[in-house]
Amino acid sequence: MLAKLAHFVGGQAAGLLSKDTISKAGNAYFFHGLDPAYQKSYAQTYWRHDPMAELASCEVEQIVSISELIPHHVFRRSVFYQQWSRPQGWIDAVKAVLDKSATSFAYLSVCRNEASGLVDSEMRARMALVVPHVRRATVIGKVIDLRRAEAAAFADVLDGLSAGVFLVDAKGMIMHANVAARAQLEAGTVLHAVQGQLIVIDPASNRRLRDMITATGGGDAAIGNTDVALALPAPTGDHHVAHVLPLTAGKRADAATPGASAAVFVRKAELQGPSSPQTIGALYRLTPAELRVLLAVVDVGGVPEVAAALGVADSTIKTHLGRIFEKTGANRQADLVKLVAGFSTPLAS
Repeated sequence: MLAKLAHFVGGQAAGLLSKDTISKAGNAYFFHGLDPAYQKSYAQTYWRHDPMAELASCEVEQIVSISELIPHHVFRRSVFYQQWSRPQGWIDAVKAVLDKSATSFAYLSVCRNEASGLVDSEMRARMALVVPHVRRATVIGKVIDLRRAEAAAFADVLDGLSAGVFLVDAKGMIMHANVAARAQLEAGTVLHAVQGQLIVIDPASNRRLRDMITATGGGDAAIGNTDVALALPAPTGDHHVAHVLPLTAGKRADAATPGASAAVFVRKAELQGPSSPQTIGALYRLTPAELRVLLAVVDVGGVPEVAAALGVADSTIKTHLGRIFEKTGANRQADLVKLVAGFSTPLAS
C-alpha cells in the first residue's frame, strides 16, 4: 500500500510513524523505499534528531511540507538531514497527522529525492486525496496504537533512571520493573521477588512496605498521613531507601501501567556525585583547581584529608576554600556537600 501511495503522490519513499511530544521518542511502524540499514539507524538513533516534532501543532489530515514546519535552510543544517536524509538523497517530504493525543501523534510521510525536487502543489493535492483513506484504514485496522507507543516511550524513560522503579498493584505484585529494578532483584541483597510479589529481605521493612503499598489503594489522601520513605537495611551494610508514590489518582493513573497501584522507587542510600562537575564549575566560575578541591571536600572530608589526598599544603586548600565560599555563597563545608548533591543525576550511567 505504501509503495502505491508513494508512487501516486509523487514521492519515492513513504512511512507510517508516531512521535512522543514530551520524550521525542519515535516509533516507525512501516516503511517503503528505504534501505534497511537506514531504517535500522532511524529506529536506533535518528528519531532523536528528527525535527518532525513540530507536526504536533498541526491539525489531523492537514497537509504540510518540511519548509512549513521549519525553515528549509535550518533543516539542511540539521544532524538529521546531514547524516540521515542527505546520504539517501531525500531533500523534502510531505506529511499529514493521522491521529493525535495530548502527548503523541501518528503521521504519514512521503519523501522526495533530488530528481523530483521540493514538494509542489500537485504533490500536496494528491496527498490530500489519500490521507482520509489512510487515516480510516489505520484506525480500523489498529495499525497504530498511540497508547501502546506512549507506554513504550514511558518504559524507555524509566529504564534511563539510576533508581530502581517498581510499578506494583495493591498486593505488591510487580506489574513493571525498569532495568535498575531488575538488577536490584538479581542482586538479591535488599529485595527479591516471590511469585511475582516485591519482597524486602528485612522482615520488619517488608511489613512496613506492605502497609504503605496497601494504603496507596486509597490514593494520595490515604497515604498522606504516613511516611512515604522507608529505609531498607542490608546484611552487606549497603543500605537502600524506598519511596512510595500512589498511582491511583489524576494524570499519574493515566500514565501508569493498567492495574498499578503504586510506584516504588529504590536507590542506594549514598551521596551521588554530579553528572557533570564541569557544570558546577561553569555556573560558579570556579577554576580547575577550585573545582578539584570542591569535589575532594565532598569525597574525602576536611582540610587535612583533602590536602593529603591532593598532595598540597593545608594552607593551599584553605585558600581555595575561601575562594569557593565566596563564589558559591556557602559558609560551611557541609553547605558545599549539599550544593554538589543538588547536581546529582537521576539517570543511569
